[in-house]
Amino acid sequence: MSFLKRMKEKLMGSSKTEKEELLDQTTEEQEVVEHSTNEVEEITVDSTKKIEPETVEQEKEIEEDNQQKEEKNKRGFSAFSITEKFKSGLAKTRDSFTSKVNDLVARYRHVDEEFFEELEDLLLQADVGMETVMELTEKLRFEVQRKNIKDTEGIQALISEKLVEIYEQGEEDITELNIQEGDLTVILFVGVNGVGKTTTIGKLAHRFKKQGKNVLLAAGDTFRAGAIDQLQVWGDRVGVEVIKQSEGSDPAAVMYDAIRAAKNRKADILICDTAGRLQNKVNLMNELEKIHRVISREIPSAPHEVLLALDATTGQNALQQAQIFKEATNVTGIVLTKLDGTAKGGIVLAIRNKLHIPVKFVGLGEQMDDLQPFDSERYVYGLFADALDEQIAKTEE
Repeated sequence: MSFLKRMKEKLMGSSKTEKEELLDQTTEEQEVVEHSTNEVEEITVDSTKKIEPETVEQEKEIEEDNQQKEEKNKRGFSAFSITEKFKSGLAKTRDSFTSKVNDLVARYRHVDEEFFEELEDLLLQADVGMETVMELTEKLRFEVQRKNIKDTEGIQALISEKLVEIYEQGEEDITELNIQEGDLTVILFVGVNGVGKTTTIGKLAHRFKKQGKNVLLAAGDTFRAGAIDQLQVWGDRVGVEVIKQSEGSDPAAVMYDAIRAAKNRKADILICDTAGRLQNKVNLMNELEKIHRVISREIPSAPHEVLLALDATTGQNALQQAQIFKEATNVTGIVLTKLDGTAKGGIVLAIRNKLHIPVKFVGLGEQMDDLQPFDSERYVYGLFADALDEQIAKTEE
């Protein structure tokens, strides 16, 4: 089956199922939207005080924002299918990167060495990464020669196909979480402060709860002021219990308490927050190693996932963070936040190809259901949506 035909069936064929799923998401989103704000991760909280908007103006902005979300939900699920989430979430990257690719295709009627050199520059500007760019252009040169391709018409579809191949690298189900069905699954979250880690934990808890899972959160970031309170805000919002101690407590002790509580409450999922300071890498590594020891002593196979939260808007800096945390702990997957807020969405490919760590979730917006399991084909479609829509339409003629 051709790449375009396979993509067409995947993106269009399951639309009914997706719409039904998103109708459920929309209904539940309406129940929690009045409690949602876009600024939970950035709030600095005195641990002894209740979190409130700081000014009347801020309260008004939150109210207006919630009204906009309610209006969006009332418009229904049809405009917000999973495929459309990737398409809209990657709009900034597409507007920046793909428009330049389209200009390149328009200027070069024939595929030659100068075309490839300019394509390489555009890919590097999108933070795809040097190694990935070299691998991609090598594959493209081979295909162009093998298929005797002379002009640039449809080259975006070929680029898309090769990008998916590079990401997947022949592996299947690399984005699936290691869920222990019928037993407790422990997910450890790591990442620096400010990347959206707490928000992501809350959204993932919400996702699991919608699946009927019994979820607990562990407030292991006892170092940063207000971190425990921020996690509690999300726990209250999505209706899950937060296991916590006082600020400054030993994070490993919190994990011990959380595991005991999860077992007693017969929880399905325990999501553990951790400190994100990088000022002293040695301390970070020692702390994470201690947390690992405590968790694995109580549950030998745990943690079952170690998810690293990275801010997509930081580009190559996110790649550097990933390298540091990979040294400190056995990272099993990446959660790339704020992908909708960057024009350099190619960082997904750079992380996967350089560190060989799969991206398991991406943040495509501020709503609860905008944290989506990563899908390489939908991701690539989001990068080249307009050109691929045109190519897919041609296959129907």
